[in-house]
Amino acid sequence: MNGNGHVRGKSQNLRSSARVYSLREITISYEGQNEEIVVKPPNLSKRGMFINTSRSFPEGAVLNLRFCLVLTGAEIHTRCEVRYCRPGVGIGVEFIGLSPDAAKMIEREIKLSVPRTPARPRRPWKKAVPRTREKR
Repeated sequence: MNGNGHVRGKSQNLRSSARVYSLREITISYEGQNEEIVVKPPNLSKRGMFINTSRSFPEGAVLNLRFCLVLTGAEIHTRCEVRYCRPGVGIGVEFIGLSPDAAKMIEREIKLSVPRTPARPRRPWKKAVPRTREKR
């Protein structure tokens, strides 16, 4: 694993679980501070999310999250830990202390959001090979 939480040598597209963009609103606050930060809706998985924010947080920082799921309407309150930060882009967080009910609601949201038939993997583009004409 490298310094930003990614496994070396593996494609960034390989995920341990599906990601969906199924949040209506989200606010975060740095644990121990009163300031709430409103951010763009992130992508969501069973274990965490990537939050688009220009604000930087150190790896290991504990944040309080509140978000509302689009399809089920469930409001989730939980804590999360910053796993990696991409300055100016966003942070990857993992849920900590997520209640069993909240975990079930997130799983349900993901099942409702993900297409039932898996996408067909794309074939890589073949490099065009110029044809040469034979002389007669």
